[in-house]
Amino acid sequence: MSDVTRRMLSLLASLQTGRSFSGGELASRLGVSPRTLRRDVDRLREYGYPVETRPGPGGHYRLTAGAVMPPLMLEDDEAIAVLLGLAALASTGSADEGSVDEAATRAYGKVEQYLPKRLRHRIARVRSSLETSDVPAPSTSAGDLGALADAIAARQVVAFDYERKDGAASSRRVEPHRQIHHLQRWFLLAWDLDRGDWRVFRTDRVSGLRLSTTRFEPRPSPPAVDYLIEGINRNRASVMFTVEGPAGPVAEAFRHDTVELSSLDGGRTRVDIRLDSWEWPLAALAMLDADFTIEAPDDFREGYRRFAERLRAAVEED
Repeated sequence: MSDVTRRMLSLLASLQTGRSFSGGELASRLGVSPRTLRRDVDRLREYGYPVETRPGPGGHYRLTAGAVMPPLMLEDDEAIAVLLGLAALASTGSADEGSVDEAATRAYGKVEQYLPKRLRHRIARVRSSLETSDVPAPSTSAGDLGALADAIAARQVVAFDYERKDGAASSRRVEPHRQIHHLQRWFLLAWDLDRGDWRVFRTDRVSGLRLSTTRFEPRPSPPAVDYLIEGINRNRASVMFTVEGPAGPVAEAFRHDTVELSSLDGGRTRVDIRLDSWEWPLAALAMLDADFTIEAPDDFREGYRRFAERLRAAVEED
C-alpha cells in the first residue's frame, strides 16, 4: 500500500469516529505538515466525503454526519476495473436467482451510487458504452460460495449432497480448504472425511450445503489449482505440438485450453496439452497459418492421419 493511501485511510478512520479534530492534532496523528493535511482533506472531499472545516482559533475538521454509506475510495482505473469485473461475471451462467452471476448483475446497476462524485459520470459512460456476450457456464449459488468461505475461515466441517458427472448422487462430509475459479467453473478443494483423501468438487453440483459445529485442525494440503488441473488431466493423454510460429498467435489459438507454451529457437513454439480425444485441438490448429509437427500416442496419430485423408479427399477435384 502506498504511503498516500495509508495516510488517507488513517485520516478517514480518525474522522469516522465522529469527533472534531484540530488541524494540529490531525497533523500530529498522521505525521505530516499542516499543508499536507489540508491537501489530504481536499482529496477526501474529491472522493465525496463531506469533511467540514472551521478555520481560526478553536477551528476543527469533522466528518459531517448523516451519510448512509460513505463512497468507496477508488482511483479511476480501480473503479473501471470493478465495473468491468462485474460485467464479465454477470455474463456467465443462467442468471438464476441467488446465483453469483445474478448477484453481479444486480451489483452492476448499483455500484455507481457508491463511487466518488467525480467518477460517477465516467462510470455511467463506461456502462452505457459496454455490451458483453453471454458465456455459457454453470450457475453457482452465491450463498454457497459465501457459506464455504465462512467454513474455511472457521475450520468447520461441512456436509452436502453431490451429483457426479455421470449423474450419480452421494452425501459427503468434508473439511473445506480452498475455493477455486478455473475456466468459468467454481470448485472446492476439501479433505473427504469418509474417503480419507483430498477431493475436488464442482460447486454447481453441490446442494443442501450444511455447516456443522465440528471444527478441524488444518492439515498440509496440495496447491489447490495444481491439484485441480492434475486431477482433470489424470486420465488424459499427453500430446505435444511444435508450431512453426511465435508464441503470441499460438496462445491466442489455444486461449480456451489449459496448455503450456515454450518458445523454441527459430521462432517456433512448443505446445504441451493433455487431451481425452484427438479431435479436440483441430480447430485451434486450423486457426494457425503455420506448419506443425505432432508427438502423440499411436491411437491419436492414427486419428490425425485418417482425418487428414478425409480432408484431402473432400477438397480433391474429380
